[in-house]
Amino acid sequence: MEEHLKSGFVTIIGRPNVGKSTLMNHLIGQKIAITSNKPQTTRNRIQTVYTDMERGQIVFVDTPGIHQAKNKLGEYMVNVAEGTLKDVDVILWLVEPGNYIGAGEQHIIEQLQKTKLPVILIINKVDMVEKEKILEYIDTYRKVYDFAEIIPASALRGHNLDDVIDTIFKYLPYGPLFFDEDMVTDQPQRQIVAEIIREKSLHALDEEVPHGIAVTIERMKKRRSASKERIMDIDATVICERESHKGIIIGKGGEMLKKIGSNARFEIERLLECKVNLKLWVKVKKDWRDSDYLIKNFGYRKDE
Repeated sequence: MEEHLKSGFVTIIGRPNVGKSTLMNHLIGQKIAITSNKPQTTRNRIQTVYTDMERGQIVFVDTPGIHQAKNKLGEYMVNVAEGTLKDVDVILWLVEPGNYIGAGEQHIIEQLQKTKLPVILIINKVDMVEKEKILEYIDTYRKVYDFAEIIPASALRGHNLDDVIDTIFKYLPYGPLFFDEDMVTDQPQRQIVAEIIREKSLHALDEEVPHGIAVTIERMKKRRSASKERIMDIDATVICERESHKGIIIGKGGEMLKKIGSNARFEIERLLECKVNLKLWVKVKKDWRDSDYLIKNFGYRKDE
């Protein structure tokens, strides 16, 4: 049976905010990557695993959006995204529907021209446009690059995602599974918890604050309550770049931090399948996104 299996790595690339994390979460049927409508939500390379014992295994690599970097963290993110183009078997490029190919897309096309890998173009968010227009958009993109396949889809609504999986398997090499069949991600639990807290902060806060936020987990410890119920104690710190941001994150009378905490706790409890006692603090680390030391400290490692 093993001989019939196909296994390989698939990177999901695209400009910030085009729906990469939403697509990956839907494809594997579980939320691993955080999502928000703000650019640069994904900062690290996240691997998730889709296993089908009849066909094989797809290891998805969700990457930060490819964009014009404005600081060291931005440079790190773009290097991570462009670096994955060398390490995979298939590239999924996500774009929004449209006839115009902007500078961001042109840059990605230049990167793709350096590779010999099959590139599957996914025109995402097609639920937002008229059906008649979709063929036009396919035609626009077909003229600029020789894609292995072009698939219109909606990551948010789950439209056409079976087609995406079938197409990926078509281009994967034969080979044994890389991971156990029940493995869903290579992200440690602490990392996922930190990211959930960051996601809830992104959702709750104004435009100017979120880019400058990192979350560190100081403590994560299981215990049993008097009634033998499992409880996870989590202490986490939200790092921001300015004193004024700290005030916004804490909010009047601590309201904003409470809101972030309770939204995050709800989701962390679902993830860990136990009660969670979450305590949040806020610290200022001035311009941490331009400090190699702090970027590394907060879990963004260039060597990964």
